[in-house]
Amino acid sequence: MKPPTSPNPVHEAVRAESLTKVYGAGDTAVKPLQELSVSFTAGRFTAVMGPSGSGKSTLMHVLAGLDVPDSGTITLATESGPVSLAGLSEKQLTLVRRANIGFIFQAYNLVPAMTAEENILLPTSLSGGRNVDREFFDQVVDRLGLADRLGHRPFELSGGQQQRVAVARALVSRPAVVFADEPTGNLDQTAGTEVLDLLRTAVDEFGQTVIMVTHDATAAAQADSTVLLSDGRVVETLHHPSAPQLATAMLQAASSGSAGPASGHDRVIEAGPQR
Repeated sequence: MKPPTSPNPVHEAVRAESLTKVYGAGDTAVKPLQELSVSFTAGRFTAVMGPSGSGKSTLMHVLAGLDVPDSGTITLATESGPVSLAGLSEKQLTLVRRANIGFIFQAYNLVPAMTAEENILLPTSLSGGRNVDREFFDQVVDRLGLADRLGHRPFELSGGQQQRVAVARALVSRPAVVFADEPTGNLDQTAGTEVLDLLRTAVDEFGQTVIMVTHDATAAAQADSTVLLSDGRVVETLHHPSAPQLATAMLQAASSGSAGPASGHDRVIEAGPQR
């Protein structure tokens, strides 16, 4: 296999080439990623969708360095230059994640004994006590409406407020990429809409790169682009799609099964007006 080319730090935040992941062996083997190649543009909001078992969660885990592919390469654009995740030890992956990747989880993953402020600053403290940009911290906290909640512990916050703390935690260290795993899955419609608005704010106002895994077509419609997976491969990429267009694409992907392109490269569709 030829060595991967480096992503352009201005245009690409992360690139994956020929990713394969297999769990199990023989007749019981599951292949969530099959020679999958995809890239994500820096400073954009991208959703990843697909039927159950399509590989979207596995893709997010390997892109974020939480899991390791059996083959293929992942290159992350960072302030210090492109970083290849291939061949890194668990300790090295941990250091890369702490310095360059933010996470927003469906279950919030806040530390119960810590205040909102302590939870927000936790990644910074874990990464060796890097100096906190207090001006940016205050800007994020103010924009997310948390200024009067910083001294509260998670049990004193609503679900929407807890998720806002999780969003702030992912943003304050200015990571190269923020990964959001079903961030609206545990929220009611009002709180879910609020979180999606915050992710748009992260991109539009803070210049952040956000990659969100979701099964919700309405949520994905808030993104700039949606990458649709089926059977461990990229089926198509839709730019500025509407929720009905995404719902139709999901139904087609679920019914077509393994009929997607074997190369793992996507078909690009302009699906709606640019935001």
